[in-house]
Amino acid sequence: MKKNCIVAQSGGPTAAINASLAGVISGVLNSDSYDRIYGAVHGIQGVFNRNFLDLTELAGLAYSPIDHLSTTPAMYLGSCRYKMPSIQDSPETYEEIFRIFEEMNIGAFFYIGGNDSMDTTAKLAEYARKTGNSIKIAGVPKTIDNDLIHTDHTPGYGSAAKYIATSMLEIAHDTYIYDIPCVTIVEIMGRDAGWLTAAAALARNNYNPTPQLIYLPEVPFDKERFLQDVETEIKKSKNIVIAISEGIRYADGTYVSSHAATDDKFGHAQLSGAGKVLEALVKDRLKIKVRSVELNILQRCAGHLASRTDLDEAVKLGEFAVSFTAKGYTGFMTATRRKSDIPYLYDIEMADVSQIANRAKTVPLSWITPEHNNITQEFMNYMRPLIQGEVSISYRDGLPVYIEIPHLRK
Repeated sequence: MKKNCIVAQSGGPTAAINASLAGVISGVLNSDSYDRIYGAVHGIQGVFNRNFLDLTELAGLAYSPIDHLSTTPAMYLGSCRYKMPSIQDSPETYEEIFRIFEEMNIGAFFYIGGNDSMDTTAKLAEYARKTGNSIKIAGVPKTIDNDLIHTDHTPGYGSAAKYIATSMLEIAHDTYIYDIPCVTIVEIMGRDAGWLTAAAALARNNYNPTPQLIYLPEVPFDKERFLQDVETEIKKSKNIVIAISEGIRYADGTYVSSHAATDDKFGHAQLSGAGKVLEALVKDRLKIKVRSVELNILQRCAGHLASRTDLDEAVKLGEFAVSFTAKGYTGFMTATRRKSDIPYLYDIEMADVSQIANRAKTVPLSWITPEHNNITQEFMNYMRPLIQGEVSISYRDGLPVYIEIPHLRK
């Protein structure tokens, strides 16, 4: 008798996480190893609450909403921000989860998410190993932050980077129309890793040098040096654009942000306001027009600007997760291993999920200029392949058609 499987999504939304879900679904439907696939609504909490969708039936409809799944942003199955307790502290939590798995004849569980989701994946795999349970536990990566280790990059990052670079190019066109000195500071997500902010450099072309300055959290932020950088650049061009990570901090570890006093349930600082702080500094020193822009959640899942490369890879990572579990593997996360930049080539392999959870990959210091205010060509070579290709989406009444989510609005 064939086993069933469950898939769930967790963490922050992206433009590509539903493509990974589509990959898992198609992998299961095309596999001889599994019978039905269920989607847990709102991540691992959906398992606790026995809140499931039968994705097998959904995919089998004459007009399947799955047709629009890959190009729909955010999470079709919904998300959660739930931190699993340790097995030692709460064995009953795991006993309940695996009891539900047994009742539903589950042979594999797939969790699509970022660092905290991989923590859950690792704990479930550890419990299965310790109790001799044969269920296969697999992680499928996603995060716009691109901070998962043991993978070249993560689905969601390429699309977010494409949106950021496009927005920076449009901001540049906006600033150039006035013949007056102006500084525009753009605050981009990135608490500990500056991958997204560095992607702003992709906006540069033969007529547009912006952003002229880029500041990442990997290196200490020096307020006086920053003001000197701005003064130098404003002498070269009347209009300059600056990209900063929300997590930039001074040498003593203090965040530049004026609103970094609270942490979320995972202990991560909730940041916002670094752009406003720097706006005030520049206004006070230069006495010229300064404005700050915070991209905030807009950069997370702009489906209308998704990268074709990003979505295609997301689907493959989901499909490979299914094929690996069907071969008997467990306790892994699917990962990309880059073979070359030009031409862009990569392989998909497995990485031990226990070695990924609760760790972060930052931008290599060698990819940041010695002045700590820009990035190098090596980063450009790394990033450029990930934003290639456009996504064809359907429109109705002038707006994109995305998969309907009535189950998330109950």
